[in-house]
Amino acid sequence: MLQTITQTEFDALAKQGYNRIPLVQETYADLDTPLSLYLKLANKPFSFLLESVQGGERFGRYSIIGLPAKTRIVANGFTVEVLQGDTVLETHEDTNPLDFVKTFQARFKTPPYEGLPRFTGGLAGYFGYETIRYIEKRLAHSQKPDVIGTPDVLLMVSEEIAVIDNLSGKLYYIVYANPEE
Repeated sequence: MLQTITQTEFDALAKQGYNRIPLVQETYADLDTPLSLYLKLANKPFSFLLESVQGGERFGRYSIIGLPAKTRIVANGFTVEVLQGDTVLETHEDTNPLDFVKTFQARFKTPPYEGLPRFTGGLAGYFGYETIRYIEKRLAHSQKPDVIGTPDVLLMVSEEIAVIDNLSGKLYYIVYANPEE
């Protein structure tokens, strides 16, 4: 059974420079489906439900629920904003959003955690069709009209996750703690 770490273990990881430390609690999910858990835990804006399927299986082993994200990255054209709720924390003009995402990810250092799927938090969201202009230089300043007002890139910083292991019937609650906070 996976358990969250002790205060001593947490402090040791913080001293090693980790600034996002997973706190994990395990329980059973035998009476719930991934969708029912999503509706109970996360049915709000900036949340998600991911299902995994590998090798053409009918059912994937893991279902991942991202609880509503507090922080998100939004890119429109070459302007990137980091928002917390409706508050703009950072604005970067004339910035390639793909380069910004790489730089943003480098801010976080997370220790490995055995026994969980590869994705247990981080950035989740989408890169829209027009993202090609950040890769293909000759398309850099071309832009199609955006009639529905969607960002080119929207990524949520997922720091509260519920992972359902469909094979074992277990549910893992994962919250990332920053030792500085």
